[in-house]
Amino acid sequence: MKAEDTRQADTRTEESARIAEGAGLGAETDVTTRLRTKAEWAQESGLMDTVCERGNLMLAYDRVVKNKGAAGVDGIGIAEFKEHLKQHWPTIKAKLLTGEYIPSPVRRVDIPKPQGGVRTLGIPTLTDRLIQQALHQVLSPIFEAGFSESSYGFRPGRNAHQAIKAARQYVAAGRRVVVDMDLEKFFDRVNHDLLMQKLSTKIDDGRVLCLIRRYLEAGMMADGIVSQRTEGTPQGGPLSPLLSNILLTELDWELERRGHAFCRYADDCNIYVKSKGAGERVMASITRFLADTRCRDWTMAPPTLMTPPASARKSRSALHRPGRAR
Repeated sequence: MKAEDTRQADTRTEESARIAEGAGLGAETDVTTRLRTKAEWAQESGLMDTVCERGNLMLAYDRVVKNKGAAGVDGIGIAEFKEHLKQHWPTIKAKLLTGEYIPSPVRRVDIPKPQGGVRTLGIPTLTDRLIQQALHQVLSPIFEAGFSESSYGFRPGRNAHQAIKAARQYVAAGRRVVVDMDLEKFFDRVNHDLLMQKLSTKIDDGRVLCLIRRYLEAGMMADGIVSQRTEGTPQGGPLSPLLSNILLTELDWELERRGHAFCRYADDCNIYVKSKGAGERVMASITRFLADTRCRDWTMAPPTLMTPPASARKSRSALHRPGRAR
């Protein structure tokens, strides 16, 4: 038994070095891997091992580098990232595989909104962006099959232009009255327990679940001070859009169950009906649904009835601000 566990640990250490070298990265010599018992290994599905596979990591690395972006709290930019991984990746991977990796805080950045106010982003370090991207690439196919065809935001092969096209088709079919839903500050109010419960229905690797929980709870640094988070998933990391879609899928399913024609892009959702009276009934019933579920942890802007113009601009704003009803 002990010899078998030792061989497993050695195999994982050697694989870490091979991945680092395959990416053009060296491997540091001091790599420690805690031996795990047979019972501990039995509790894990191997999903984290898939996340850490060479091909998945190389694809994640390429995407993170291609996206560029600002440095996180550690100040490491794209120019220094490869050298950083050359020195530290084997140790990082060993911690991921043993469930001991602790993410860094995110760096707070406030972006002014055109309509006033600011949108707060949480910028992870490049290392955490790499890990989140690797997680996203493995988890997305698992959850995509359950997503609605009427959901267009932050999904592979889907975009706002497709949402606008679907909206025009609904209008052409006579559904000219729109119930406009905007779940205010949705990303700031994501309930961690609710999200983890939904994730656990399809993820049975405790290391992955624990890591996602740590990303959700990672602090946010502003002016050198780190504040802890008990709710929300800050925008800025590769994983947060997928997590948000997972949580909002319950709303999509309810709208489909009721036979509604709708388009959702992230936390903006339009429901298309044929009369003002139908719109008012939908507004009331969906408001009750959100209040009766754990969705009450968020706030929702009062739904309004609108009539789309004959031609909508090809932008996300056209999706959820098509024009007031008269």
